[in-house]
Amino acid sequence: DEIRGLLVRGFDIVGGLFVGSANFESDASRPLELAGELRQRLFGERASHGMVGGCVDASTGDIRFLVSESEGSEVVEGQEVLWGDEPGRSLLEKGCLLRCELQLQLPLYLPSDETMSGIEARFSSLIESTAANLRGPHVSYLVEGPTATFDESHHSVILHGNNLNSVSQLPINTNTNKCSAKIVSCSEFLPTKRHDLSSIRENADAIQITVLSNQSLNISKAGSTVPMLKYFPAPAPASLRVIDLKLDILCYSSMDLPVAVAVSELVIPGLADQLSIMKKAIVSELLTQQPQLCPYHFVPPGLLIPLTAIYDTRYGEIEEKQSELRRNLHFRLGLPLDRPLLRTSNALTFGAMEMRDRSSSKSGSSLLRDVHKEIPSSGVSGGIMSLIDGSYEYYHYLHDGIDDNGWGCAYRSLQTIMSWYRLQQYSSINVPSHREIQQVLVEIGDKDPSFIGSREWIGAIELSFVLDKLLGASCKIINVRSGDELPEKCRELAIHFETQGTPVMIGGGVLAYTLLGVDYNEASGDCAFLILDPHYTGGDDLKKIVNGGWCAWKKSVDSKGRSFFLKDKFYNLLLPQRPNMV
Repeated sequence: DEIRGLLVRGFDIVGGLFVGSANFESDASRPLELAGELRQRLFGERASHGMVGGCVDASTGDIRFLVSESEGSEVVEGQEVLWGDEPGRSLLEKGCLLRCELQLQLPLYLPSDETMSGIEARFSSLIESTAANLRGPHVSYLVEGPTATFDESHHSVILHGNNLNSVSQLPINTNTNKCSAKIVSCSEFLPTKRHDLSSIRENADAIQITVLSNQSLNISKAGSTVPMLKYFPAPAPASLRVIDLKLDILCYSSMDLPVAVAVSELVIPGLADQLSIMKKAIVSELLTQQPQLCPYHFVPPGLLIPLTAIYDTRYGEIEEKQSELRRNLHFRLGLPLDRPLLRTSNALTFGAMEMRDRSSSKSGSSLLRDVHKEIPSSGVSGGIMSLIDGSYEYYHYLHDGIDDNGWGCAYRSLQTIMSWYRLQQYSSINVPSHREIQQVLVEIGDKDPSFIGSREWIGAIELSFVLDKLLGASCKIINVRSGDELPEKCRELAIHFETQGTPVMIGGGVLAYTLLGVDYNEASGDCAFLILDPHYTGGDDLKKIVNGGWCAWKKSVDSKGRSFFLKDKFYNLLLPQRPNMV
């Protein structure tokens, strides 16, 4: 049940990968056996389709593939392997997500002399009847497309629960212009312009399924519109406990699958699975404090399909029990154990892109992200690039209507660093303004009260104080006596980007820059620095920024003999550390 609840319905198991010894013959059957066993546990039956197994030599990394056309058929080694360039894009082009949220308040009547086993039996019966009623005559499903844009119509249909038991054989790719709601395909509900894979974490397109309950159905059939009450006397003194449940499931469907089939075979079983999982989490605490269970959906980096985790929101995210749950999920999914990927702030959001686009178009305050991805190569022959790991926002002079030209470059570098922590979900606090940065430095006793509202410069030391105060993030500082010596630190900087991946602030004289990476040839010593310049005063025009060299590779001395870093100034490099947390 735990694995079934974690995975999104709509996907099937087509094989397995086994990491073992170099003895291919002894390991060959293991991935197919394990994949078949897992499918049996998840779906209650063995696979009728072909399966693919892969064996990895742990010492060399070599992979050999096996193919079985069906359960029990001959296993042969694959001689030719075709690798898809962008499997994630194929998933979005050929299929879509369906989301169903359902809040329930279930009445549980408990006789005063009921034993614990009796209470558990009553609760199990209540959950089972609730799951069965999802296909009952009183239940309907409203199917709607994602948030409609201004230039697109809103498509919706209603499906009745008692009509969904006979839809599995509906035709696919039927002309929907002259057909009933049952055979309208999922593609009919999707906008013509869909978001790409890179934005799915911020805005997931999903067909919305809403569960409706028609409690007056029998009354209307009887020809009466008068509300009715029925009295069921309790045979013994009893107490009432109301069980609050919040269901939230995601499913994946092919575009041409009739939406009625998707609801019947994916959505309803998904709701039943989640009910079963929540039952097991709640049953032991029925007589104490009921868990406040809430599902969240994630697509962690490196994974192509969403997964669902159910958290008990009674615990804060930093509470040990919740942290241990996330750590176990990271371990089982092969995710890094030093960064938060499954916190609630990492969860998918639905319909947020349109709202954000409209808001930013009105306010004109949207920020450019990851501007370095558009710049050309560094020109270092044979170099190895070590770059920032993750996203950031570009803060520069005059942004947000603040005239900090000539004194605010370090503030802007700090804001860019703060945005990195926020976008990587290490923090949920807003990027601080100049004044808020100054207030922090006054609060910790580093500056006098007169510093607030001033135009005084700050440097690497002050930045480290603010990061520690606001985020609890530690920093490493490298001191360099002259700009000429900065290339000597390229190896150390490369290690920083490979292990920490955070933006680096470089401060020298009265200038500050943000360093996003280095390109370093260890044999020749040739190197280049990827500089994000906060001294830019124009609008957020990416082409203008890149062509103007405001985000560019800089060599310590260029081809014309000009020095980028000043020889007669000392430099401090602030290397923020990545928190070790999940």
